[in-house]
Amino acid sequence: MAKGKSKDSDKKPRFKEGGTLGKSKKDAGDFSAFQKKKEKKGDVLFGKIAKSFPEKLKKFEEDAERFADKKAGIVREEPKKELKKSVKDQKPVLPPAKFEENVRLNKYVAQSGICSRRAAAELVKAGEIKVNDVVNSDPSYVVKEHDVVTYLNKVLKVESKKIYILMNKPKNVITSSKDEKGRKTVLDLVQHKVDQRIYPVGRLDRNTTGLLLLTNDGDLSTNLAHPANMVKKIYLATLDKNLTTRDLEQIKEGLTLEDGKAEVDDVNFNDGKKDEIILTIHIGRNRIVRRIFEHLGYEVIKLDRIYYAGLTKKDLPRGFFRQLEDQEIIMLKHFSGKGKKI
Repeated sequence: MAKGKSKDSDKKPRFKEGGTLGKSKKDAGDFSAFQKKKEKKGDVLFGKIAKSFPEKLKKFEEDAERFADKKAGIVREEPKKELKKSVKDQKPVLPPAKFEENVRLNKYVAQSGICSRRAAAELVKAGEIKVNDVVNSDPSYVVKEHDVVTYLNKVLKVESKKIYILMNKPKNVITSSKDEKGRKTVLDLVQHKVDQRIYPVGRLDRNTTGLLLLTNDGDLSTNLAHPANMVKKIYLATLDKNLTTRDLEQIKEGLTLEDGKAEVDDVNFNDGKKDEIILTIHIGRNRIVRRIFEHLGYEVIKLDRIYYAGLTKKDLPRGFFRQLEDQEIIMLKHFSGKGKKI
């Protein structure tokens, strides 16, 4: 061994993997370990701030200029910003209604949404409808494309979209388009939710609650109201006293009232309660249910329509309303024109 040399100097230099002499990747200038390093939360936040800095700087400069102008008495016109309407505020734009040929005047008036076809015919005969500023009292007059039809000096237009609303009518509400005494009507309940003109199909007394259909479909309204279609209605009546079995049988057989026989499809006690009666009828005469019980000396304390033309009050609380589903509309149109009970 040569003098002055240590044992370590005789050792051969060792090469690490990759050919770097006695050095790690970090010592040799390999920064891949740093590049793959996961970003910390602080680094991510700094990156976001750095990206938004130019915009914030620009806004700061604009605010500084605006402040300097204001101090110097210079009035600068600010560009007007257009306010975007929210989805709730935007009303759907309906396509214009296509002119339907060979439509009689009474049907045209009904399709405008102010009343049913039967009521429209009465308006025409009464001279309430004008065509081209001339009174026309012929319901069978065929409306031409450029005719201007008016009622009470208002132009009538056929509604382009049919609306079908099912309401669970509350008490003390009038089933009418308007009331001369200023009382609340069923249309007052829907006026802020429905843009089209609609009207109730049939009537419920002021103190009667339950199912009521509102629509601007004059044809459907007429069919539902027509006796030949035998539209089924079920009522729950609460009486001032128990109904006797004898009187129950009389109602089933059909009482003769001042305006004819009151035919009843079915009548039963409600869960054995003799002062609560479930009555099923298809006739639609004025106050018919109340008059049936009054004829036998009973007073109806509460009256609720729980079923109408295949529709029920399921998931529809008192005072609320909803639009009919497509299948419900199809069902109504199918059965109301076939003379079948629904």
